[in-house]
Amino acid sequence: PKLTAAFGSLGLNRLYSHQRQALDAVQAGQNVVISTGVASGKSLCYQLPILNELLISPQNRAILLFPTKALGQDQAGKFKQMLDLLNPDLPKIAKLHCGIYDGDSPSDLRQKIRREAQILFTNPDMLHTAILPHHTQWAQFFQNLRFVVLDELHTYRGVFGSHIANLLCRLKRIASFYGVTPTFLMTSATIANPRELSESLIQSQVICIDEDGSPHGVQHFITYNPPIIHPEFGIRRSATAESIDLVNDLLQHNV
Repeated sequence: PKLTAAFGSLGLNRLYSHQRQALDAVQAGQNVVISTGVASGKSLCYQLPILNELLISPQNRAILLFPTKALGQDQAGKFKQMLDLLNPDLPKIAKLHCGIYDGDSPSDLRQKIRREAQILFTNPDMLHTAILPHHTQWAQFFQNLRFVVLDELHTYRGVFGSHIANLLCRLKRIASFYGVTPTFLMTSATIANPRELSESLIQSQVICIDEDGSPHGVQHFITYNPPIIHPEFGIRRSATAESIDLVNDLLQHNV
């Protein structure tokens, strides 16, 4: 109920169908990959089950991996907004904390994050160099690891994707050493094979949710060819320069 009220205060009173499917699958203990359109609320597919679980069991932990620091910072801000709504009504022992653990994190803050943060925002490089090799310092965290979020899944392909697959294998092995099997929640842009990619990365069965239940306005597809500026050579105007002019025209007409 506290979580429902918090989301309601932000104007989120109902879930899209793909968000509901993701929540049901996660609560059933299944690994999930969500591959729906831009701005379809994919982040909520992992925010909701993580916060719900932590409100029930504050000792649990979650790792959220992002390919860039900027994405991690953005999502951490959204989580902190939710925690600011939830924490005032929680007893001190049950208050929720999140922390960003990357190369920019001050050394005096890192110990506090290891000790207190239930929700850890980091990136594959930091997981590889600063967390997994020193897992004994993270023993309490790994003993209670419940979720691993892998955002922007489509970026982990090719040689880089192979490195990430090995990294996740190490993560699962260390989690197993501490007696836990975390649930993986993954999001991806629209790609042809989200389930195959996610199963290759984590080497486990995954439920794929790719039917976008969010509303969409009417879309118009227009093919536009930049004008020819040198007829004798057939050279057209730069697509970048023409795009800038087109955007200005659209803004002036409130499109």
